[in-house]
Amino acid sequence: MKMTSLLTAIALGLVAAPAAAAEISTHVLDLAAGVGGANVPVTLSKRDAAGSWLTVGTARTDQNGRVQSFGAEADFSPGIYRLQFDMIAYPNAAAKPFFPEISVTFNVSDKAGHYHVPVVVSPYGYSTYRGN
Repeated sequence: MKMTSLLTAIALGLVAAPAAAAEISTHVLDLAAGVGGANVPVTLSKRDAAGSWLTVGTARTDQNGRVQSFGAEADFSPGIYRLQFDMIAYPNAAAKPFFPEISVTFNVSDKAGHYHVPVVVSPYGYSTYRGN
């Protein structure tokens, strides 16, 4: 196929582009301080067929409280995933938060989807949602 024909076919959607892999990201928002929760350790796990959790990746939130990616090479196939936030490490090792660990379990159903799962934290509560 000539280059101009290939470009025309791509533009018309006649040639499928490679499917994008699902992405999982997160964000810790400190409601009391009004900032992102920096340096929070986060573990991403996937439930296997036997019901056990297998670690997929680990990261720490950046200075703005974000984890943009758990690895470019990661393949987040459909299934049940869990984000675990180690809140003892935020804001410092001496802190004794009421919720020392926050676990958020969610379902990945679209292999090409973007799953942004933030948590909003305060001293005695937290909430989560599917962001974009």
